[in-house]
Amino acid sequence: MDWQSGLTGFKSYLRLERSLSANTIEAYLHDVDKLQQFFISKAVKKELKTISSNDLKDFLVWVNELGMLPPTQARVLSGLKAFFKYLVLENIISIDPSALLESPKTSRKLPDTLNILEINSMIEAIDLSKPEGMRNKAMLEILYGCGLRVSELTGLKISNLYLDIDFIKILGKGNKERLVPIGSDAIKFLRLFIDDIRIHIAVKPGKEDFVFLNKRGNPISRVMVFLIIKDLAEKAGIKKNISPHTFRHSFATHLIEGGADLRAVQEMLGHESITTTEIYTHLDRDYLRETIIQFHPRS
Repeated sequence: MDWQSGLTGFKSYLRLERSLSANTIEAYLHDVDKLQQFFISKAVKKELKTISSNDLKDFLVWVNELGMLPPTQARVLSGLKAFFKYLVLENIISIDPSALLESPKTSRKLPDTLNILEINSMIEAIDLSKPEGMRNKAMLEILYGCGLRVSELTGLKISNLYLDIDFIKILGKGNKERLVPIGSDAIKFLRLFIDDIRIHIAVKPGKEDFVFLNKRGNPISRVMVFLIIKDLAEKAGIKKNISPHTFRHSFATHLIEGGADLRAVQEMLGHESITTTEIYTHLDRDYLRETIIQFHPRS
């Protein structure tokens, strides 16, 4: 089997059998393309069946010399491992050359979090005299109140709102659905936006089910949400590096600091593995000190 046939089959496997999103599939295919570029740069013609673990080790040295950071190297290796796993499953190769390769060590860099005063100050900085003000307020309330990814926020559908029972249905990574509780404040401002503001927007055909729209009637983009949040952080005088994910991170951190069960937080965030959720268990020194003083018998 040649490279093109292997990539075509791999793409179908990722879409049909692993149900991955289009963006993830594209990233995996791009990872395999990097391996092809490596062989081309070395003027070596390699068939899929002849790739060895030493070839892959040389490839990792090559991408490191190109200046690729360890987290990116780890992600590329993950894509290649998925590719060779597919080749083994299809009996195209008998031995997986990537099986014994280890990902480069990566440090977990935690994003900034916002405390409740900072979150309130950003929400209060929204100009509600403008039509988009109520939309932006509802978006921030949901980002923080439900811990959504920005793609989950922009893709939120009216048909997936179950506000009478305080839940919304989210389509997360890998097209996996989950139900997430939504608080009273978020419900209040979401209803105000839908009932009083959104009804006056001329929605583009086919986009009627999307909750959050721009002025032209299309679903709001992830870039626009990012820019709105950057602008509000500046107006609130917050100097931290803020993004939509900051609200998701703050949501999880505040829940865990308040004593929430890690498994429950994992479910709400839509994490496949609890080890991913554990990144949110970082707690500041003051909180740890207060916990020791309050609960340790010798304090």
